[in-house]
Amino acid sequence: MKDYFAHETAIIDSPAHIGKGSKIWHFCHVMANSEIGENCSLGQNVFVASNVRLGNQVKVQNNVSIYEGVVCEDDVFLGPSMVFTNIKNPRSAVVRKGEYLTTYVEQGVSIGANATIVCGIRLGQYCFIGAGSVVTKSVAPYAIIIGNPGEQVGWMSQYGHRLAFNRNGEATCPESGQKYNLSEGKVRLIS
Repeated sequence: MKDYFAHETAIIDSPAHIGKGSKIWHFCHVMANSEIGENCSLGQNVFVASNVRLGNQVKVQNNVSIYEGVVCEDDVFLGPSMVFTNIKNPRSAVVRKGEYLTTYVEQGVSIGANATIVCGIRLGQYCFIGAGSVVTKSVAPYAIIIGNPGEQVGWMSQYGHRLAFNRNGEATCPESGQKYNLSEGKVRLIS
């Protein structure tokens, strides 16, 4: 007996591992040999390719295709119609299936609607990719990225608030009270 929900229009190829409490909605396709963690949500018209790994509590909004080579840790948010790629130089007449690049999305990352993530990069924990951004290089943990091409414009807390660092390189999240340190261009949680 399955311990997840799949809408009757969803197609789930076997074998696919789907964690307890996950929900797969209308017109999704989950390919064989993919892994979806516990308590995930796949909105309408989501495609999950073979060998994709999604951690626990991953929220995938409508119209997202997650191609082979993508790994998402826990608590990742993938906004509506955002895009992953898996080949740097695609050509219709040239088969490059053996050249898929890994895109690694660390814990707590949020990717906004219609953003594009070019393959072969790493998105650091709790970074925030703004809607419509095009990200072509790896992103530091807690960084805020916007634009095309994506540029860093600041830092964000785990609770999704912009961090304002003082002269000592310290900032406090207004919602959680968590304290952060900025040193040598890197942010870390200190409490």
